Amino acid sequence: MKYNILDMVGNTPVIELKNIKGALSPDVSIFAKAEFMNPSGSVKDRAARAMILHGIETKKLTKDKIILDSTSGNTGVAYAMFGAALGYKVKLFMPSNASMERKKVIRAYGVEIAETSPLEGSDGAYNAAINEAKSKPDLYFFPNQYDNFENLQAHYNTTGDEIYKQCKPTHFVCGTGTSGTFMGVSKKLKDTDSSIKITLMQPDSPFHGLEGMKHMASTINPKIFDGSIADNRIEVKTEDAYKMARRLAAEEGLFVGISSGANVHAALEIAKTLPAGSRIATIICDNGYRYLSEPLWRDI
Repeated sequence: MKYNILDMVGNTPVIELKNIKGALSPDVSIFAKAEFMNPSGSVKDRAARAMILHGIETKKLTKDKIILDSTSGNTGVAYAMFGAALGYKVKLFMPSNASMERKKVIRAYGVEIAETSPLEGSDGAYNAAINEAKSKPDLYFFPNQYDNFENLQAHYNTTGDEIYKQCKPTHFVCGTGTSGTFMGVSKKLKDTDSSIKITLMQPDSPFHGLEGMKHMASTINPKIFDGSIADNRIEVKTEDAYKMARRLAAEEGLFVGISSGANVHAALEIAKTLPAGSRIATIICDNGYRYLSEPLWRDI
C-alpha cells in the first residue's frame, strides 16, 4: 500500500502502441513508458524526488532553506508538489512563455515563480537561478537539475530498470531537456545489454516548439549529458510532434504533451528501418492537459 506522494513515484506501465503503426510490420513493436502516471503527471517526478531526498540526506536541504531551481515547467510542478508535501518553500525561475497551465499548477502549490525572457529560453532561466543561488547561498537549496547526477541516477536506478524488465527493448529512442531521462535510461540499458541501440531525438532547429526539449547544438549542455552514448540521432519538426500527439489521442486514446509526440514520431520513423522482431521503447513524458492553451490543442 502507498502511504505518501513520494511512494507513488515510478513503477509506471509500458503501453504497446498498435494503432499508429499503420502498414508497419506487425513483427516490429513500439512501447511507450507512461510517465504521465506519476503523481504530478510527468517523468520529472523521479528526478525531483531523488534530488530532494539526496539534499535532505546530505543535510544540504534543511527546513530553513528554500528549494530553488530553473524549469520549463514539469520539474517545477514536481518540486512544487514535493515541497508542499514535505513542508519546504520553493522558488522557480521559468521562461515567461512556458505554458499557462503549468504556471497555474505550480502557483496552486503556493510556489513563487520568477519569469525570465522568452527569447533566452531555458538557458535564461538557468542563468538567473544560478545567479540567485550564488547571491544568497544560505537562503537556498539549489539542486540544479541540469548538472545534478542524482537526476541521471534516478533514471538509471528506476526508469531504465523498469523499461528493460517490462519490454526487453532492442532500441531506445528519447529526446533531451536536462537529459536525465535519456542518459539514465540509456546507460542502464547499455549496461544490461550492450546490443541495445540508442537514438537521441532532437528538435530540427534551435527555434522550435518542443517544450522541455533542448537543441543541444545551440544551447548550454547539461553537465550530465554525454552524447557519445547515442548510436544515432534523429531530428523531429515541431509540426510532426504536434501531429503525432494528436494521433496518439485520436488513435491510441493517449492524451499526451508535445515532447511525447516527438518521441513517438521518432520511434515510428526508426521502426520503419528495422527488421522483424525489433522492439522499440520510448517515453511519454507528460499529459496533454498542460498544453491546452498552446497551438498543439488550440488549433484543432
